[in-house]
Amino acid sequence: MLKKWLHKVLPGGKHNPAQHKTVLPFAEHRISADKLSFAAEKVVTRLNQAGYDAWVVGGAVRDLLLGIEPKDFDIATDATPEEVRKIFRRSRIIGRRFPIVHVMVGPETIEVTTYRGGEVHNHNEHGRIMKDNAYGNQAQDAARRDFTCNALYYNPIRQEVVDYHHGVADIRARRLVMIGEAAARYQEDPVRMLRAVRLSGKLGFTVDERTAAPIAACAHLIRREPVARLFDEVMKIVFSGHARACLRQLQELGLAGHAHPLLDALLEGAPVEADNLVARALDGTDARLRADKPVSVGFVLATVLWPQVAAAWLRYREGGMSEAAALNAAIQDVRDGMNGWGIPQRYTATMREIWVLQPQFVHRRGARPFRLAAQARFRAAYDFLLLRAEQGEVERELADWWTQFQAASADEREHMIQHAPAAPQGSTRKRRRKPKKAAAGAAS
Repeated sequence: MLKKWLHKVLPGGKHNPAQHKTVLPFAEHRISADKLSFAAEKVVTRLNQAGYDAWVVGGAVRDLLLGIEPKDFDIATDATPEEVRKIFRRSRIIGRRFPIVHVMVGPETIEVTTYRGGEVHNHNEHGRIMKDNAYGNQAQDAARRDFTCNALYYNPIRQEVVDYHHGVADIRARRLVMIGEAAARYQEDPVRMLRAVRLSGKLGFTVDERTAAPIAACAHLIRREPVARLFDEVMKIVFSGHARACLRQLQELGLAGHAHPLLDALLEGAPVEADNLVARALDGTDARLRADKPVSVGFVLATVLWPQVAAAWLRYREGGMSEAAALNAAIQDVRDGMNGWGIPQRYTATMREIWVLQPQFVHRRGARPFRLAAQARFRAAYDFLLLRAEQGEVERELADWWTQFQAASADEREHMIQHAPAAPQGSTRKRRRKPKKAAAGAAS
């Protein structure tokens, strides 16, 4: 008994998370079960009916307490992945480091995780967790989560919220607090630093001093993570609905220049309080996300990297290259510099298509406008042209002409083409004449 008390009060002593367990009834948390998706409620109910413990956990509970509609729901349970798999026919086990189950209910996918154990012994030389397949109880699972606001468990049947680490109080204070010793937790998983950036920027939380203090010193650990995993986390920042606020947090927490080249390009292209093409694209994306409208990853990435493409394009043109050749060379330079960024090929292809269509908008005579409008990426390229016109990169008259052309009738289009100005000198592609074949026997 004395030993437990000493561990609780002395610095550096290990505390038992179960000793801080708080159960909040409905009167205190006010989360209604009807705020859950049908799929989430069904998964919890089925697991409970099968005799297992099951709770909605993590970001969904946090968002519900903040009055935000969750985008997805995660479930934590004492059932093993194999046991979950037997209960749900439409499910599959994924993950190597820690297996989880994806349960498909209609169009929705629910992520179901088994409670994790308290101790992890499989680390690499930098302290990162390499394998984590030890199962435990709910209290141990809560201690293994990253921030206190994400270590909350909600049961829609009992109408209870379980809190082990004062997460509810931190949410009400709008404070982001790491569970455990922050430096050690960042070494276990360096991506947690990027999550701190995203959550504080997205939710408007203040990062707790002890949580923020080790980030600058641990920033170099991020570059050791797999590029695909880093790219996914960067995309969560860019498409958080609060990208500019997240970028400010990236600078304030000391991660600028250490996290990912794409974030560095964002900081360079859209510095704080900037009003340029990149900044407007981010603001427009944020507005669409908050309005629950679709967004294009390729379009946003094309915008972010356009300043680099445009600068190289101008440099090659000044060196005497034609418009098209200069643009192709500039695009290749930027794409070569993106090696190792982890950007999937489907996005780089979209970016290139948007870029290569830009010089073609100046050609408004003959059949070329019709051919351009028939391109698969025409709409994305046109939206990109509008952004460039807003920033004065191209004449506003050009963007207005294409806006009118799309809404015009067939006769109106013919009239517009006949009276359209000629393309500027240097933008017209010269056709090479094919050499005439010598006629047989012409030698005589």
